[in-house]
Amino acid sequence: MLNLLRKDFIALKSSLWTIILYLAVFSFTFIPNAEMSIYFVGIYTAFGAIILTTMIDIKNHNHQFLITLPINRKQIVQAKYITAILYTILAVVASYGIHWLAKLAFPQLDKPDYSLWVILISIGIVLVLIAVYMPLFYTLSKKGAGIINAIFLIALIVLAQPAAKLIQIINEQDVVSTQTWLLVPAGVLLLFIASYFLTISLFTRKDL
Repeated sequence: MLNLLRKDFIALKSSLWTIILYLAVFSFTFIPNAEMSIYFVGIYTAFGAIILTTMIDIKNHNHQFLITLPINRKQIVQAKYITAILYTILAVVASYGIHWLAKLAFPQLDKPDYSLWVILISIGIVLVLIAVYMPLFYTLSKKGAGIINAIFLIALIVLAQPAAKLIQIINEQDVVSTQTWLLVPAGVLLLFIASYFLTISLFTRKDL
């Protein structure tokens, strides 16, 4: 398992500049212009890193190679989900740090004070995206990866502003009860776990 995780990080190391570029471009684009920029920067960077990792797997034919080793397909999927979680946390925390610095350096931007909820909500949104993306990726893999990525990128662009508005309304009007705040994380967690087991089932049956 550790070797599989190490493989993903070593593979991504050569493309680390791309992740940094994502973070820089999204920060410069959204921080001065979008009130909910902290969500955009973290979510876009995290999901961009995850897509980049899966595309590296396809480019290097990693799945075909890994199944020849003494590891099972469940471990391959498990490592990818763990890697995706780690990338998500790193990207969201980096977005939080950049916004904290921007607030100090450029008070004229009038950025709000961000709480821990911002980090948790951003992570939750990315986990939902991962839960939908991973089964599709492991089902279609090389043949449909480009189409899947294009659809997700378009969906992120189209749905970003409505989602941000919804989050803003919820935060401002406090329309969500405490019970709902407890149910939503539980729902996200259940969806993520269901996605994990579905992906294992699909990948185990897939003929490589």
